[in-house]
Amino acid sequence: MTETVRELPPRGHYLAHEAGRLAGVSGQTVGQWARRGYIRSSQSETTPRVYSYQDVAEAMVVHELRERGVDYAVIKKTIKTLRRASGNGWPLTHGAFGTAHGTVVVKDSGGYVDIGRIVGHGLAVTEEDVQRIASDLQRGGWAARELPRLAHIEVDPDRLSGRPVIRGTRVPAELAAELAARPGGREELREGYDVSDPQIDDAIAWWRVVQAYEQAA
Repeated sequence: MTETVRELPPRGHYLAHEAGRLAGVSGQTVGQWARRGYIRSSQSETTPRVYSYQDVAEAMVVHELRERGVDYAVIKKTIKTLRRASGNGWPLTHGAFGTAHGTVVVKDSGGYVDIGRIVGHGLAVTEEDVQRIASDLQRGGWAARELPRLAHIEVDPDRLSGRPVIRGTRVPAELAAELAARPGGREELREGYDVSDPQIDDAIAWWRVVQAYEQAA
């Protein structure tokens, strides 16, 4: 029998387009995933849906699975099976899983336990991949993997409701990027917000990448 994972309260508050910026997909896709049960909107299930940091992490795993060619039907079945096994509302990031000969296995205190066969497909995401996704989310979300040298963006669900900020500050990355684009903006950021040029450059690079996700299919 698997060990039930204690579920912590949802943290952070994101509308669909904000969750999408971190998960690397459009806000429309985030909304579709929530309606179809691939992720939750654990802060609010009414319109407009409000997502938590944990929901964004789950969305990043769904994105990873899709990138690796896993069908939605397989993802849905895996989520249901993992949720039953772990007892956690965020099963992809809390119910450690892998595959063996086309069978999904979940890790508990005694090792890996067979919890059901996925017909025709195996999951391509490992426990190490999930840990990497969690690290990427802390560094700016899906954009962090596209910008491996990104060092000055931070996502903390307990700071500014989880908005991406310049690391170690309360300056939103979006604000820094938009100010930098204005005449005299860099000087204002340096003098008024105590933000350095490398931090500004990272904010600009991050903002450029995440804006493109809104156009993603």
